Amino acid sequence: MTTQTVFPPIRPEYELPLAPVGDLPLKRDLPLAQRLWRQAWLRKTVILVLLAVLWEGVARWQDNDLLLPGFLQTAAAFIDGVATGELLTRVQASLWVLLQGYVAGIVLAFVLTTLAVSTQFGRDLLSTLTSMFNPLPAIALLPLALLWFGLGNGSLIFVLIHSVLWPLALNTYAGFQGVSDTLRMGGRNYGLRGLRYVLAILVPAALPAILSGLKIGWAFAWRTLIAAELVFGASSGKGGLGWYIFQNRNELYTDKVFAGLAMVIVIGLVVENLVFNLLERATVRKWGMQR
Repeated sequence: MTTQTVFPPIRPEYELPLAPVGDLPLKRDLPLAQRLWRQAWLRKTVILVLLAVLWEGVARWQDNDLLLPGFLQTAAAFIDGVATGELLTRVQASLWVLLQGYVAGIVLAFVLTTLAVSTQFGRDLLSTLTSMFNPLPAIALLPLALLWFGLGNGSLIFVLIHSVLWPLALNTYAGFQGVSDTLRMGGRNYGLRGLRYVLAILVPAALPAILSGLKIGWAFAWRTLIAAELVFGASSGKGGLGWYIFQNRNELYTDKVFAGLAMVIVIGLVVENLVFNLLERATVRKWGMQR
């Protein structure tokens, strides 16, 4: 009588006794310093303070206000510009032009991507136009815009649309392409077609990519506007923030030049950390689409 060997051999089960937990608390309070350091706003504030201290130290070491004014001198010029209203007036003029170009770029990008996901001709059109114009710097079109639209806000809006349209269209179309087939078939089964299909199925599913495109488009538009105002100057007797920087550079008010640059940075931080961050929290993070 032969015995049959089981392969692989079965290992016997065993249990390891665990040490008693005792009266350890289930929740342990972190030290105050560690709780504070978990706050993102505090960590970013510390970084900004360190940069300001470094800036002031380098300026004092160089000891030349014309080349590099210190942080305190720039802060004084910034506060004076805000108090007199001059800096805020320039910011208002720039933001109004920026808003017009940004909204127009968003609308055109949405039209192009909607056409691209609906027809083969739209896909070919979007692919061809983005390959042609996306690598083209927006500021390079400013001389042409001046010939077409003259010395006015139309030239600035034209270059802003160019800077927003192509990155937003590419990001949006990439997000649409990443929507799962399950969601697509679900929308088709409900009889959704055309614009209703895009708004109800594709846009919510591709919202992280769309928000990323909006942020990229905003950054491109903001720096394009400042650069265009530096070259273009004032329109209709009114200059924006870029013109404020350029004008003070000509008059050798370097502290005001740095104050204008600081305002550019402040607006960028406000838009990034308030507008887009709140939008992400209310949508993609709340829906579990993004961490």
